Amino acid sequence: MTPIPPNTPRRALPLHRELSAVWGRPAGLRGLLSSVNHSEIGLRFMVTSFFFFAVAGLLSMLIRAQLATPEGAFLGPSHYSQIFTMHGSIMMFLFAIPMLEGLGMYLLPKILGARDLAFPRLSALGWWCYLFGGTILLLALLAGVAPDGGWFMYTPLSGKEYSPGINADVWLLGVTFVEISAVSAAVEITVTILRMRAPGMRLTDMPLMAWYLLGTSVMMLVGFPPLILGSVLLEVERAIGWPFFDVERGGDPLLWQHLFWLFGHPEVYIIFLPAAGAISTILPVMSRTTIVGYGAIVGAILGLVFLSFGLWVHHMFTVGIPHMALAFFSAASALVAVPTAVQVFAWIGTLWKGRPEMRLPMLYLMGFFATFVMGGLTGVMLAIVPFNWQAHDTAFVTAHLHYVLIGGFVFPMMAAVTYWLPLITGRLHIRGLGHPAFWMVLIGFHGTFLIMHLTGLLGMPRRIDVYAGNPEWIVPNLVSSIFSFVMGAGFALFALDILLQCLLGRRARRDPWGAGTMEWQMPMPAPSYNIASLPRSADGGSALSLARGEGLLPGAPRGRRETLVVSVTDGQPRHVAVLPGNTLLPITTAAVIGLFVLMLLFGLYGLAPLGLLAIAVTVWQWHRGTGAVHDHPPVPVAPGLALPLHWHVPDGLARTGMVCTLIANGTLFACFLFAIGFLSVVAPNWPPPPSGLAGGPTGTLAAGLAAVALAALGAASVWSRREQAAGAVPAMAALLLALAALGLLAPLLDDPTRHARDALRAAALAHGLFHVVVGLMLALLCQVQRRDGRIAPGRVGAGPLWRLWQDYTGATTAILVLVIAGQEVLS
Repeated sequence: MTPIPPNTPRRALPLHRELSAVWGRPAGLRGLLSSVNHSEIGLRFMVTSFFFFAVAGLLSMLIRAQLATPEGAFLGPSHYSQIFTMHGSIMMFLFAIPMLEGLGMYLLPKILGARDLAFPRLSALGWWCYLFGGTILLLALLAGVAPDGGWFMYTPLSGKEYSPGINADVWLLGVTFVEISAVSAAVEITVTILRMRAPGMRLTDMPLMAWYLLGTSVMMLVGFPPLILGSVLLEVERAIGWPFFDVERGGDPLLWQHLFWLFGHPEVYIIFLPAAGAISTILPVMSRTTIVGYGAIVGAILGLVFLSFGLWVHHMFTVGIPHMALAFFSAASALVAVPTAVQVFAWIGTLWKGRPEMRLPMLYLMGFFATFVMGGLTGVMLAIVPFNWQAHDTAFVTAHLHYVLIGGFVFPMMAAVTYWLPLITGRLHIRGLGHPAFWMVLIGFHGTFLIMHLTGLLGMPRRIDVYAGNPEWIVPNLVSSIFSFVMGAGFALFALDILLQCLLGRRARRDPWGAGTMEWQMPMPAPSYNIASLPRSADGGSALSLARGEGLLPGAPRGRRETLVVSVTDGQPRHVAVLPGNTLLPITTAAVIGLFVLMLLFGLYGLAPLGLLAIAVTVWQWHRGTGAVHDHPPVPVAPGLALPLHWHVPDGLARTGMVCTLIANGTLFACFLFAIGFLSVVAPNWPPPPSGLAGGPTGTLAAGLAAVALAALGAASVWSRREQAAGAVPAMAALLLALAALGLLAPLLDDPTRHARDALRAAALAHGLFHVVVGLMLALLCQVQRRDGRIAPGRVGAGPLWRLWQDYTGATTAILVLVIAGQEVLS
């Protein structure tokens, strides 16, 4: 049972007990393992990310200890390579992204006036995948087999020939495991913002933090699939020899760089946007005014989201790309400074308009301004091709990267933690440690990295462990190392300050900062259900009236986790969603996925199909449900307003979630088409030797099988649109026919290890088979739901999801067939 927050009004206590019984979690270990509450999962993400931040910080101390002297006798080359690779990988994949996921999961329902996120079990699955994947990477570091090819894992150095151990496999499989968490969070955040806002809250009425998180989640949906595809292709090459990046067999290492930086540069803005959202939220409160330029900031967010995907090649200016491309990407890299500058000027205008109070969160924001602007200026310098050629892969780039990431993310996140910690703990900050921690971090940071620009301009390359022949680098490196330990002590003091506040801080009154925003209108610490009744409008209403149940959906009279779902644009209430309760399915599913990853890591490929089968079984349990579903009358939301339950509407949260999933899936598919085109046009050793599919009876048979598969997928798509899933059985027959046709195509392909073209064709076939199998599972689910009464007149079940997936499968399979046929004709 959730404890009663100390500032809960007496008249609200019965509602509190009723809601806590429904939204809370059981005590003990089972409750800990089964909880799906957004506040708890968000806190788990943030606490775990702080742990990984501490680990990465300790690794950075080892790096600076090694570079403090030119001989570098502290670490050997192998250990040094593992340490700097793990430092970068942990900071990017195990700290920055999970930290913003946790902040978004914790805050979003509170600032939007909702009770939870759209898919609570998906959030919990994401955290368990993050925890298990990060544990795999840490255990590999302790065992001495951590990845050692840099956090970017450039080929061919990360290929089997130059990295024969499992070091590279640990990175490829571990990071991909963690990315399940990132994509899950992106779907979760996007759907929550679009469909679970307070009634009447139009998109243009949303708090800026919601806009920033929406931009971030959309970028994650589009930005992570390129890296997932690259990681899968490289792991397949390492495991079974399909040559996607092997020059001698028609591959190209530059394909990895393109796929990696298609993720890597948007990643910078994925990290920056939530931090900027925290700034736009905290700065007006600390300045005792409202934000200047709301519309301009929203436009800048959209501009950053769009422009960030056109910059990836500026990380590749030295690889020999054509001059026209150099000019285009250089201009785009300089142009991205415009929307960033719009936000900075809006923040400065807010400071000018208001009366800034230099409280602790404001100090961290001032640290952000002093640091991020300098990092932005060096970024513009690196966008200019001639300068980039001189500074590429030097310590100058390392300094720029840290100015952008620590200035643009860490300082705002420290401000955010300081600002929102009373909402989390219900306790106030303890004076005495926060200010010294800030100054130590600020001085230590600039002392470490400001001089590193000079070290880079003196020619020191990145990722070296000794520099005995370069005495001009000794003093700058020693200075950087000394100040790095000052910065590390500052972060330790910051962690101690947080711990003491959680344990010893005085009880906080509601809204201690005087912000007046929606998240501060609930008791502190926030209960599991957030608010006893939902706001009637975008302005939230008074805290006391909501606590007394005078808003929408008061209490939990039906014993279900009910929340409102609204339309995307104008925020008008559409129906009531019943969210799932606590369950062990997320941890079970994550454990099964983790077991499958370990099978691949240790080369147990014969057992891998059993792992896939186990994953399919656990995923099936998520969606099937139990028992028959009867008609539910509309739910009374407020006097004079009753809305249907989500079982009776076709446009529910699940359908919006499927649309978001298919956006990510479509991005991965588009990147795969890019890989086919890139290798066909740019890679050496093309055209390949004659294919067995070229002409003759083999080619005719392959074309016939492809036509059968496409016709069967089209028929399945038509049948999936029949009312009440009546077409599930004939559609399953059509899908089985498509599966058989695609399966018979496999023996007709040339050996995928022979040439990259054949490997791409085999990968395309695997893509089609996977999507047909998922389509079969959805069709079977619809048939089972029809039998159980979950699909019937007035009840939609999984039908809309199946239709979307089936249409996507048919379209992408047809495109792949046409692309491969076109390749064959042109060759």
